Amino acid sequence: MLNELKEMVTGPIEVAKAMGVTLQRLFRKPVTCQFPDEPAQLFPRFRGRHILQRYENGLERCIGCSLCAAACPTDCIYVEASENTDDDRRSPGERYAKVYEINMLRCIFCGYCAEACPTEAIVLKHDFALAEYDRWDAIYTKERLLTSPATPDYIILRNDQVFEDKPTWSIK
Repeated sequence: MLNELKEMVTGPIEVAKAMGVTLQRLFRKPVTCQFPDEPAQLFPRFRGRHILQRYENGLERCIGCSLCAAACPTDCIYVEASENTDDDRRSPGERYAKVYEINMLRCIFCGYCAEACPTEAIVLKHDFALAEYDRWDAIYTKERLLTSPATPDYIILRNDQVFEDKPTWSIK
């Protein structure tokens, strides 16, 4: 009986506190970024779209060692290695990645693949627009990963060195 009476008193007080927070935030300017019209501000350490890099002479950095696939916690990377020949040299080492695929539907963007790569072949760039209409388009092949897109217009990198006080939803 005492607990029910306590709940009858504290219940409306808690609802009033919650409505007070709502009323506080109601007249503030929203923090929302209007994405297609305004560029998004990302931190330099943001991990987005995967890219396979090349050396300056055009050879692929990936040597097909499959360390990235072994380090991946979701098992979304598949690497099939093949031997380099004198006629068909793809990488500076003895082997190259004949097949390199990443299933982006399974990827959690942890960055373990980039950390495990001994040649720094796979990197995570800042592009976050990865929406696809078909599930099969979310499997990135080696050809798609080797095409290195420039930083899109809808991305601005924030400066980690200077602290900018931005309005947030937290209580100050």
